[in-house]
Amino acid sequence: MGRQRRSRVHKAQRDVHRAARTRVRTRDLDLIQHNDLQPEERAKLENQPIDEEKPGLGQHYCVECAKYYETDIALKTHRKTKVHRRRLKDLRDPAYTIEESERAVGLGRDNGKDRINAEINAKVGDKAGEAVQDAKMADAA
Repeated sequence: MGRQRRSRVHKAQRDVHRAARTRVRTRDLDLIQHNDLQPEERAKLENQPIDEEKPGLGQHYCVECAKYYETDIALKTHRKTKVHRRRLKDLRDPAYTIEESERAVGLGRDNGKDRINAEINAKVGDKAGEAVQDAKMADAA
């Protein structure tokens, strides 16, 4: 008798991976730039009241990475890491705005050029349409 087929043992890992993706998710860069890095909001985040639910009682918070740390030493060592420096570099670039995304899709502000191009294409299309109709009439006759 031959060897039986192995049972598929990795079918339940999908749910574990899905949960892990959401568990380590932090705030997006645009939210940090527009909200957290403002001076008054940054002061509030760095001097939070004691909260027993948060790591380190909510006293050691990295504003740029939007993460809490257990101790001040852990926060200081985090600020020296490559992950933190990469995050600082990403925050230097301006975040995409809604207007930029709409322009990328083609929904931007109409400056009149699109209307002119549409009129030119319509005129060219009308002439091409007339030529096709003339050819059909000549074939029919």
